[in-house]
Amino acid sequence: MSLFSKILGKLGIGKDKDAPAPTAAATAAPKPAAAPAPKPAAPVKSPVKPSMPPAAQGAPRPAATAMQADMMKGAQKPAAPAPMAEVDVVKKLEGLAKGTGLDWKVSIVDLLKLLEIDSSREARNELAKELGCPEEFMKDSAKMNTWLHKTVLKKIAENGGNIPKELLD
Repeated sequence: MSLFSKILGKLGIGKDKDAPAPTAAATAAPKPAAAPAPKPAAPVKSPVKPSMPPAAQGAPRPAATAMQADMMKGAQKPAAPAPMAEVDVVKKLEGLAKGTGLDWKVSIVDLLKLLEIDSSREARNELAKELGCPEEFMKDSAKMNTWLHKTVLKKIAENGGNIPKELLD
């Protein structure tokens, strides 16, 4: 799992935040063979008289009405994707930061600490590389941290987090 994916997961942003990520063994496991189809039950004779005359009982059914056909077409259309739900990242981070003295709005280290993610220089270097930090910033810790903080907040916003505009500029 990438570091940025961990950030999104800690913030509750993602496809299914409650489901564990599949393991390699789980995804590579062979599927069990399908069970044989059950034998059809013998037809039951109904005491009710058929509504169609005996001659028409074996005849093919009439075609669906235009209205029924339209309803069938509507039922076969794929559902439109649901809009991305926005996660109240600010509220979540403010709650986590209360009484800690950590300022997630300014510091990438504080943001990572709030989310209980490794904030070491090595971890930040890895995250910066993952997000495409320019090489000249990688050589200067302060520049890399500033770039990384802005980029992480921007990517959180792109993934459905409500990051205030003033933090994205």
